[in-house]
Amino acid sequence: MGGGVVSEPLRLGRILYTNVWPVYHYFDPSSLSFPATTRTEVPAVLNRLLLEGELDMSPVSSFAYATASNDFLLLPDLSVSADGPVRSILCFSRKPFAEAVHGRIALTNTSATSVNLLKVIAEKAYEAKPEYVTCEPDLEEMLQHADVALLIGDHAIRADWANTDYTVTDLGAEWKSWTGKSMTFAVWTVSKKAAERYPKQIAELAAAFAASKQRSAENVTPVAIKAQEKLGGELEYWQGYFANLNYDLTPERLEGLSLYFRYVREMGLLPQKAEIEIWSDNTQIRVNE
Repeated sequence: MGGGVVSEPLRLGRILYTNVWPVYHYFDPSSLSFPATTRTEVPAVLNRLLLEGELDMSPVSSFAYATASNDFLLLPDLSVSADGPVRSILCFSRKPFAEAVHGRIALTNTSATSVNLLKVIAEKAYEAKPEYVTCEPDLEEMLQHADVALLIGDHAIRADWANTDYTVTDLGAEWKSWTGKSMTFAVWTVSKKAAERYPKQIAELAAAFAASKQRSAENVTPVAIKAQEKLGGELEYWQGYFANLNYDLTPERLEGLSLYFRYVREMGLLPQKAEIEIWSDNTQIRVNE
């Protein structure tokens, strides 16, 4: 069936948060040569839908890819990464982070990658043995019950803007200073079944995302204006926010990602070894072997 006619629409996912916007700003599903539907959800929901076979292609948190890497391929040169501060994966605490991390940590319920990154940093970098509780992303509520609160995405950004009382710790910066490597938070994945069945359509999708990403990289202001309209804040903030993130999947990103996978595996958070396999135009041949 390689490259055959799509009998049903390809089912695409999209992460709810602003950090993926540069990849989507100039991406128009209606201009594809085949029908496609899009579901926009928080990472945790997309992860579940992809694993249950309800989506063919979606960006997901890196950890979700690791849990089922045998069934999925990464689209080339697409990620949400940071080589240092990420600005939207933040821990809030009343005491210095190095001290607070030994107490109780309130985790967000919206993404597994950030939660497990925090566990790795707390237990490996700081040799802490904290107690974890999972909460809705409400900072004041979280810090009533815990010493550290983890927020991600737009929840983290808004809480950071409003913050006057808490110490803010950026997990991207923590990871970089501890490991010397960049951290990849999300990747674009395609199921091996869809890659085998619809190689031409997947190639068209990958090219469309690459083109949108490239246009955004050349001038991030239109994306920043849209973010300001939706979430408020200063235009300069959003220009800096998007310019600070990396959307590539270079060998350097893959190195940081592999190290993260190794650590979560060592800590027993990941049941099996994650194999990183990247889709290419000849993937359908490799998958069929």
